[in-house]
Amino acid sequence: MAAAPPVVSQPRSSKTESYVDNKRKEDIRQANIVAARAVADAVRTSLGPKGMDKMISTASGEVIITNDGATILNKMEVLQPAAKMLVELSKSQDSAAGDGTTTVVVIAGALLKQCLLLLSHGIHPTVISDSLHKAAIKAVDVLTAMAVPVELSDRDSLVKSASTSLNSKVVSQYSKLLAPLAVDAVLSVVDPAKPDLVDLRDIKIVKKLGGTVDDTEFVRGLVFDKKVSHAAGGPTRMENAKIAVIQFQISPPKTDIEQSIIVSDYTQMDRILKEERNYILGMIKKIKATGCNVLLIQKSILRDAVTDLSLHYLAKAKILVIKDVERDEIEFITKTLNCLPIANIEHFRAEKLGYADLVEEVSLGDGKIVKITGIKDMGRTTTVLVRGSNQLVLDEAERSLHDALCVVRCLVSKRFLIAGGGAPEIELSRQLGAWAKVLHGMEGYCVRSFAEALEVVPYTLAENAGLNPISIVTELRNRHAQGEINTGINVRKGQITNILEENVVQPLLVSTSAITLATECVRMILKIDDIVTVR
Repeated sequence: MAAAPPVVSQPRSSKTESYVDNKRKEDIRQANIVAARAVADAVRTSLGPKGMDKMISTASGEVIITNDGATILNKMEVLQPAAKMLVELSKSQDSAAGDGTTTVVVIAGALLKQCLLLLSHGIHPTVISDSLHKAAIKAVDVLTAMAVPVELSDRDSLVKSASTSLNSKVVSQYSKLLAPLAVDAVLSVVDPAKPDLVDLRDIKIVKKLGGTVDDTEFVRGLVFDKKVSHAAGGPTRMENAKIAVIQFQISPPKTDIEQSIIVSDYTQMDRILKEERNYILGMIKKIKATGCNVLLIQKSILRDAVTDLSLHYLAKAKILVIKDVERDEIEFITKTLNCLPIANIEHFRAEKLGYADLVEEVSLGDGKIVKITGIKDMGRTTTVLVRGSNQLVLDEAERSLHDALCVVRCLVSKRFLIAGGGAPEIELSRQLGAWAKVLHGMEGYCVRSFAEALEVVPYTLAENAGLNPISIVTELRNRHAQGEINTGINVRKGQITNILEENVVQPLLVSTSAITLATECVRMILKIDDIVTVR
């Protein structure tokens, strides 16, 4: 039989049917997905309690050691635009939930891998995107059905979830100490009037080098990482303190920048000095008249906030001085001390002062700090004093503590707990897989691959712990199919157990926001078919 003659398409002069090159779009999509997956694989090894840490060395030569997905991605120099979206993704998870920043990127990477597979089968990106959306909504429902409600009075559950968050960090051995500390800190700033809002800015973390993380403490009051000004031998400890926060300078007024005063004879010079002295004395008398004995002086740019002369007189008046208080700390200080900042000497009145039992200088490590305790009518704020043996440990301890605080904050705003250890992901994978069989057409196919992608979390957990991932995940599936919903990987024992009994729990908000944010990000990447660079 003769070969059929090749069909030559006649170039018609119709305007509607023009030749479209589809190859380029596939390439762009593929490049985007590959780049984004590369980013996801970079953080994948740091997932879970047995995850490795990353050492980040910045251009300026500083070194950061961290396990926190958001920090790692933040510091990475990502140039590819689609990969940048994954960095943004972990940032948004950090602000929405505070924890699970690594998980969200790993899930997004796995979803992208499945999308690549589906695209190569010739399924249209829009179909994949819509099915992903449906699956994500379904997934959130499944998670909510698994969750266990929790009360704020149930302190143990809160501590458990905080310690789960800390377990995957570098400072995990201190989780017994840091978890209750985080819970107490959040619970002490919860306002009974607005019980589901927690502002983490009300918890101030002061880092001080020296000691170990064990010496970290929770201070009901204020801590300043500064010393009292000793210039003229003023007091360093004050009981029954009356504290004023001032925003003006106790120093003689200066002329404007470009002007100078020329003094020709000595008598005038003496007069100037005398005037300056009288000016300062007048100020200090006004301050002393209100009974104030502790001054917090805001940092000043234009002229010295205090001069040697004024410090001398303040010391004579037995007033304790803490100078150079940062401008952005003023709000926190006034909220804590329940006083008002004083912007002008004329407004210095007794009702604007804050009262405390004790203001004292304590020496810690190689420096000194000022502690204010026993504050009267204290605002709802707290201070956590973090200690560490070196700067890297200190910074990592602060980041871990922040994650733990965020976890407790999640539980305050949405009071549900869910099992950890890969249990929710496997359960989702199972339920979505069953749901995919009901759907018909392409959707079922896409949802099934979405379900497969979620297995990446338990798989990675097992892999990082040095277990055999395939046998572990198969066993997990088997257990979940028998209806044991809360079975997960117990990384410490290296086997599969009921995770809720092992106290590995996380807030529902962390899981749900991880899945919704990851799908949103993947859908965005799927919809992009061309990158246009604009000069």
